Amino acid sequence: MSNIDLTSLYDHQAKLDAHIQSTHHVDYATTRQKRLLALLVELGELANETRVFKFWSLKTRSSDDIILDEYADGLHFLLSLGIDAQSEKKVYTLSPNHFDAVTSFLNTYQSIHALQITFNAMNLESAMQQYLDLIGCLGYSVTQVLEAYVNKLNVNYQRQQNHY
Repeated sequence: MSNIDLTSLYDHQAKLDAHIQSTHHVDYATTRQKRLLALLVELGELANETRVFKFWSLKTRSSDDIILDEYADGLHFLLSLGIDAQSEKKVYTLSPNHFDAVTSFLNTYQSIHALQITFNAMNLESAMQQYLDLIGCLGYSVTQVLEAYVNKLNVNYQRQQNHY
């Protein structure tokens, strides 16, 4: 089992969030539901790129770059929600893959739904754990995910500068 330390990612996310909040005159409270929906959309886009549920298709999954980019998108929203929920947990232990990817995606959806119903640190941490456990199910390393997050962070800053 490996660990993932999100401390630096939370720091980066807080800075990006502050920039967005200042530029767009919003705050965590007024964007919470939109960020939850965005997280669910990104999770769906991730599942779509992996194609793990498309039993009717012979087409292969998207490239690692595309899948990791989609994963990083979801991680951005989950970290932002973690700041909002005032989660203090920064280090997670990735669970061994007891489930297939489809079950792991469904479990992640359920945990995000629980967070939407009761927005608190405990439910955020459960959703974060489920999302992070997808890393192994999808065949990626912690290093690949951390690199994908930083790459997407740079893209997100560029988008803000270009009035995305």
